Amino acid sequence: MPSEKYSPLEDEVINPASCEGPDGLPLRERIPAVITLLLAIAISVLDAAMSNVALPVIAEELNINASRVVWIPIAYSLTIVMTLLPLSAVAERIGLRRLFVTGTVIFLVASCSAAFSQSFAMLLMSRIMQGLGASMLMCLFGSLVRMIYPLKKLAVGISLNVVVVSTAAVLAPSIGAFVLDVASWRWIFFITVPICALTWLGVRYLPESPRVSREFDWLACLLSAAVFGLAILGLDLLTSHPMWSLGCLVVAAFSARILLARSLQQEAPVVPVDILRITSVGYAVLASLFAFATQMSAMVSLPFYFVQVIEASYADIGLYMGMWPLGVVVMAPLSAYLSGRVTVAVLCIVGMVVTAIGLSSLLWWGAGATDWQIMVSMMLCGVGFGFFQTPNNKAMLAGVPRRRSGVAGGLQATTRVFGQSFGTALVALVFGASPEQGAVWGIGAAVICALVALGINVVRQRNPETDPDFL
Repeated sequence: MPSEKYSPLEDEVINPASCEGPDGLPLRERIPAVITLLLAIAISVLDAAMSNVALPVIAEELNINASRVVWIPIAYSLTIVMTLLPLSAVAERIGLRRLFVTGTVIFLVASCSAAFSQSFAMLLMSRIMQGLGASMLMCLFGSLVRMIYPLKKLAVGISLNVVVVSTAAVLAPSIGAFVLDVASWRWIFFITVPICALTWLGVRYLPESPRVSREFDWLACLLSAAVFGLAILGLDLLTSHPMWSLGCLVVAAFSARILLARSLQQEAPVVPVDILRITSVGYAVLASLFAFATQMSAMVSLPFYFVQVIEASYADIGLYMGMWPLGVVVMAPLSAYLSGRVTVAVLCIVGMVVTAIGLSSLLWWGAGATDWQIMVSMMLCGVGFGFFQTPNNKAMLAGVPRRRSGVAGGLQATTRVFGQSFGTALVALVFGASPEQGAVWGIGAAVICALVALGINVVRQRNPETDPDFL
């Protein structure tokens, strides 16, 4: 790799290995910092998955009807996606540690509040506060990885995060079901309290990022929240309330136009259009959006497919669904090893091809599929997705100067959440169009999203400047 490259963030040639602080933490300091980061990641994954398992029980005990109880996870998700980028800008001004501490404390207090909730209103407010605390942590994950690991170890750090996320995703539903079997649903929220306490104790080991002294743009934060929040809400309402959906999408588009015009005139805007001009980052963000849309549209459709087409039992469905994250766990270390030895685009192309093959094979097997055929197909989906994640996330983070790593982490998280919301909305659309064939069409939509991500990476492969490792 040449020692210098041009950054569109500034009108000068920069050396990415210098002039931006130390390249990662020394090993002795890195280990406790990594443990603290992984605990925070585990909190965010476990809480969302376990609380969703408890929704029927919560609805019954608090006397909440089904149309209202779904707002408990929706409010949590909307809070996160609306605040990720503004909070990333806050982190650049107050420092990573301070925001990390604040997020941990808010999440801990909100978890206790949710556990003690006696009404829908109290639980809803508690989940909104949990979403705010989770957003404060999630917007820092990418930047902390960039600050903790040396650049040559960045892929290892990303793959370790992927393993923790996938493992927690596999265990969370089982843990939630076990808690509901032996205790009240309230203990699902108490479980994260000791993990929050351990995370808070480890904050002193985390690195601190350089701070910016620019004036905070409150208007841009409000516009950003409107763009992402109303876009997702509009997509969710598309089939049930089309006029409300249209209104949300129109306001979101209008807000986006104002926000883009405002951001293009700023040096370090809240919505990081400046780093999106970096070719490697722009491709990585676009590919990530469709990859996570693939994942979520498949994850929402597959349980219906297994019930309606395969006629599987719920125990079998749990086994089938567990194969996807297991495939991610298996592939992440190999993907990290290959990252830096093979171009990002090639790894991502292979990952999306394998994912598309896995999803398509499920449709090919049809109702006569055996357990082994289904498990192999699901494992292929996980292997492909695991192959894609590490190199693509590395391209998104490594291509950004360290002084902008805070907002890059927020962009990474926002892309993931928005992509997942887009995938969920696609499934809602196909189910609304055809309830009988919705599951099959939902998996088909996932295949299409995977092929779009594949096409983006084919174009990326033709542009060598998109890979920060091969400049």
